[in-house]
Amino acid sequence: MKKIDILCVGEVLIDFIGHQTDVLINNTRDYHRYLGGSPTNVAMNSARLGLNATMVATVGDDGFGEYIFERLNEVGVNTEPIKKLKNKPTSVIFVSRSDKTPEFVAYREADYHISENQISSNLLSQTYIFHTTCFALSKNPSRTTILKKAHEAFDSGCKLSIDINYADEIWDNKEDALKVIKAYCKFNPLIKISEDDMLRLFNKQLPHNEIFDFFHSEGVETICLTLGSKGVKLSQKGKDIIQLPAIKVDNVMDATGAGDAFWSGFLFAYVKKRPVEECLEVALQLAALKLQNVGRLPDNINILSNLL
Repeated sequence: MKKIDILCVGEVLIDFIGHQTDVLINNTRDYHRYLGGSPTNVAMNSARLGLNATMVATVGDDGFGEYIFERLNEVGVNTEPIKKLKNKPTSVIFVSRSDKTPEFVAYREADYHISENQISSNLLSQTYIFHTTCFALSKNPSRTTILKKAHEAFDSGCKLSIDINYADEIWDNKEDALKVIKAYCKFNPLIKISEDDMLRLFNKQLPHNEIFDFFHSEGVETICLTLGSKGVKLSQKGKDIIQLPAIKVDNVMDATGAGDAFWSGFLFAYVKKRPVEECLEVALQLAALKLQNVGRLPDNINILSNLL
């Protein structure tokens, strides 16, 4: 048995989410502060579902950094590998509040300074799932660190995972992004992507089978394509595609973090060794819960752990 169910490596941020609904950032007057960052959300959600979650990240030695430690520790995420930097402030992002993919402006400082000494061989030997994001891979030194440690994690028997949350604003160019994504795909990760991610990455709306074929050709067995209100499709190499509808939500409060909630549910069920269709069902339930809440998921998400 591995001691760490999921090791989340990547960005921890302060999200300032707009208070006004369905307006762009240029028309947003007020913002509320939340803990953010895709791997951070997955770590927190996983811990609250009862998994042993560890976070590898970097923050500034400042008030926002302290807030991050407090929030992670209060839900039981192991924060030992998080590094404080004296010379860089904690990264912050301003996000519009929307029921669709939100607009954001990122002020990145500490988050991409993850170093190799934060991810020891001993840590990897205890890990079941090594999870990261496209955002975390977008800048060095984190990129080099994560790719090297992902290789080591793969060799030591970890299952890898990645959210391909590509955005033009955080990469120097698409060519670099595709090279890095392909390099990570060599370790056969579980992949979570959205239609919006793919549109941004390829500059056109690709048929779903082409998206699946692209990742399968790079060595990936399992790809999960989220389709917003239309649900999800999952492709496993050599098997029929599974498609499930989204759970209907009448009053969408905030879409920020819905994809992270989805993937947290999927990985939670995966850790519990459930069939892939059950993983998708749990994922859809958690995403629907998130859509009904601004900021973090509600306190009762641990009821999902009783379903497995």
